[in-house]
Amino acid sequence: MTKNSVKIEHHQTFKSLRQEKNGCGFWNARKLAKALEYSEYRHFLPVVEKAKKACKNSGQDIMDHFEDILEMIQIGKEGQREVTDIKNRIGSWI
Repeated sequence: MTKNSVKIEHHQTFKSLRQEKNGCGFWNARKLAKALEYSEYRHFLPVVEKAKKACKNSGQDIMDHFEDILEMIQIGKEGQREVTDIKNRIGSWI
């Protein structure tokens, strides 16, 4: 696999994870963590914190780019559980 094909593959993966709601695009941190092959979401959280710090250091308002949310996930056949997640409006921060 060439360096260029890896770059294209990662771009397509990143693009496919982008969600849109009410005309506003965002990325879900849990899905990004999985795509980036983190073994557990909690290991990805320091990356998100670094991204928030970079956002703040650039003079941006963190609240304009990151939103803490609660989502329901499926557990087992019929169960659901509430988990925390983060919406990132500019995926490149992460």
